[in-house]
Amino acid sequence: MDEKGLSNFFENYLKKDSIFLNKGVLQSTYTPGEIPHREEQIKQIANILAPALRMERTSNIFIYGKTGTGKTVCVKHTAQKLEEVAKQNNIKLKIVYVNCKLSKVADTEYRLIAQLVREFGKEIPPTGLPTGEVYQIFYKTIEEERQRIILILDEIDQLVNRASDILYNLTRINAELKNAQISIIGISNNLVFADNIDPRVKSSLSEEELVFPPYNALQIQDILSQRTKKAFRQDALEQGLIEKCAAYAAKDHGDARRALELIRVAGELAERNNEEKVPIKYLDLAEEKIEKDRITDTIMTQPQQFKATLYAALALDKGKKTILTGDIYDTYKQICSKTGIRPLTQRRVSDIIAEFDMLGIINAKVISKGRYGRTREISIAMPAQIEGKIRETLAKELGA
Repeated sequence: MDEKGLSNFFENYLKKDSIFLNKGVLQSTYTPGEIPHREEQIKQIANILAPALRMERTSNIFIYGKTGTGKTVCVKHTAQKLEEVAKQNNIKLKIVYVNCKLSKVADTEYRLIAQLVREFGKEIPPTGLPTGEVYQIFYKTIEEERQRIILILDEIDQLVNRASDILYNLTRINAELKNAQISIIGISNNLVFADNIDPRVKSSLSEEELVFPPYNALQIQDILSQRTKKAFRQDALEQGLIEKCAAYAAKDHGDARRALELIRVAGELAERNNEEKVPIKYLDLAEEKIEKDRITDTIMTQPQQFKATLYAALALDKGKKTILTGDIYDTYKQICSKTGIRPLTQRRVSDIIAEFDMLGIINAKVISKGRYGRTREISIAMPAQIEGKIRETLAKELGA
């Protein structure tokens, strides 16, 4: 397309009516005014957090459930309302939200504490100070006035992989504070995460526990109906699209976030193809696109050790029918030697393999070898069309 053709394309695009009214309503970052089918959970969170309005320390809460069951949206919604009431009544209440999956924010203890300091308006270098000094700056900053702090740690299980000491330090922090008090809300998609943390941290973190069950197809239909009314033009969706999208998501562990993403991507694809409405057939195209993007994003946000382990599995997948944990570990050590990465123990690499299995990127079946113990039989679970691209990207990033 020449320069004039490109200008004409953008001019025509501006003149066209969009299928969407407000695409942001379908994004995972959107916090709706009403959250259907989670009234009981919101009420429980509100009851636990309400004492903060009387300047009392609230219990720590550990919230878990599968992806897309409304954990984050319910916590953010309740915290937002709590903060509004606190401001109206001049109550010193600060709510801080951190997504622990963001590697630039929470991949080390230093970075996470530095981020918390920034939330209170103080600047701190991204690296360079001793971690103990960063903690002292944090204590001093929050102790400057009498206040209650609610710290929301989303995807808290990521901290165990990257900065496990921080959970112990944060759950013990109130003993050193006189003016301020911190309460933690930990959110996790990993149902067995709490079994793998220090028992002392677990008892402090799980003062209150809340489980979010998956949505069923009818509940997801309600959520989609509510959001699509705000997101799309009237009659922009083909009849039956919402029902089929809800059925897809209910089959996929009741994941409402996936349903919203599916319908948004279907709308984007329809708009690119100049469709007047979003046809049902676009749901399949949207699912294919989302799956590719999800796998790529998941892999590329992992730490270097995770990437090296996966690259070892992908390198072996080209030539072996059956891959065992020991094979991956041998190849992983060779990759570490070439790239200058400090190798982990075989047990830790085995844990990483189990995490990739949980993410659906590989399949790891435990098999018994009699008196030689147990091992895992590994196969790659990602679609063949993106496996080659991922292998190339990892090789380039690792310098392998």
